[in-house]
Amino acid sequence: MIKRDYYLERIVHKMWNGEIKVITGIRRCGKSVLLLELFYQYLIDHEVSENNIIKIELDQRRYYKYRNPIVLCEYVESVVNANKSEKLYLFIDEVQMTSKVIDKENGGIEVTIYDMLNELKAYKNLDVYVTGSNSKGLSNDIATEFRGRASQIHVYPLSFKEFCSAVTDDERKALDMYMLYGGLPRIPALDDEKDKKEYLSNLYRELYIKDIIERNGIEREDILNDILDFLASQISSLTNPTNISNALTSIKNEKINPALVSNYVRYIIDSFLISEAKRYDVKGKTYFKYPNKYYYTDIGLRNARLNYRQFDPGHIMENMIYNELLRRGYSVDVGVVADRSDRRNVQKEIDFVVNDADRRIYIQSALRMDTEEKSDSELSSLLLTKDFFKKIVIRQDISHNYYDDNGIFHCSLIDFLLERVELF
Repeated sequence: MIKRDYYLERIVHKMWNGEIKVITGIRRCGKSVLLLELFYQYLIDHEVSENNIIKIELDQRRYYKYRNPIVLCEYVESVVNANKSEKLYLFIDEVQMTSKVIDKENGGIEVTIYDMLNELKAYKNLDVYVTGSNSKGLSNDIATEFRGRASQIHVYPLSFKEFCSAVTDDERKALDMYMLYGGLPRIPALDDEKDKKEYLSNLYRELYIKDIIERNGIEREDILNDILDFLASQISSLTNPTNISNALTSIKNEKINPALVSNYVRYIIDSFLISEAKRYDVKGKTYFKYPNKYYYTDIGLRNARLNYRQFDPGHIMENMIYNELLRRGYSVDVGVVADRSDRRNVQKEIDFVVNDADRRIYIQSALRMDTEEKSDSELSSLLLTKDFFKKIVIRQDISHNYYDDNGIFHCSLIDFLLERVELF
């Protein structure tokens, strides 16, 4: 069992806060283990009786009847009313599997899981926790649906620090493995390279793609697959639905509507399979609508999607840094700054503008900086900001960290991923 102390501490901190705890994340990232095993064991260790923990696992056949939210609510209410003097905990796993139903007894109104959970929340002796692996199934605005009374905890695949603790003490070897196979919790338990590859490929094909198709009623599975291939091959690169549709039009020899592509990309994002990073004008303090960057939530799934044919460590490294920054709870954008020297007006990119409330840092991802030209390319955009926010270059080609003459902090990738350095 791999410890997920970061998430467990967040759940424990939110116990009995009067809100529904909504645990989200891509399927197979460890949400269910976190709730049903790690948090469950925490409660047991703190003298909560197992009889006071109501578990409903909606992906298990014996719980299928509770996919009807009215049936689920009535069952939970019966338990709560029978134990009014006890403090009870409700765990609902994979809540997106519930369906909308018509409440014939109350005027034929449509009822959703949100209605039922908001009703259950009123019980003072009940603390409610749910997991879900699709933001559409939970609604894109959880706070609105739960009337402002929900706490969201988003779970990512294993961080490198968690992964490293489970596989080997050799940090460099662990990094090579992580960059190839990613951080889904099942990976460290698979010793054979072939088993790892088969697991990721089968998971992608049999779980993620089917989920997206079934939940969104997708008719053109071939286009969805083409978009997934395109996004996998273009991680860390700027693109937009029009670019994607043009590429697919050329490949398929048929006109592909950019609006259809945009919808399909949104469905993929809703499934938590990829994330979208918007571009931010550092000087103008505004966001660009397009183009944006797309990153895979798990780099192993990205590599599996391309059948391990396109292993580009620079882009993979940038993807990993982005995921780690999100995992730590930061707001992350792609920075744009104008170079107006020599009467030019050239837009240069800062890989990440990272905000934590009113604090900000700039981060560049650099696989290596072994030439003067490469060094100038990586550092120039940071220097163009001409402000006093901390500037960091995360590199894979250094073994120790240092500040250069421009005050830019050069940080090794492994030290960053293992949280050995303070960003702010």
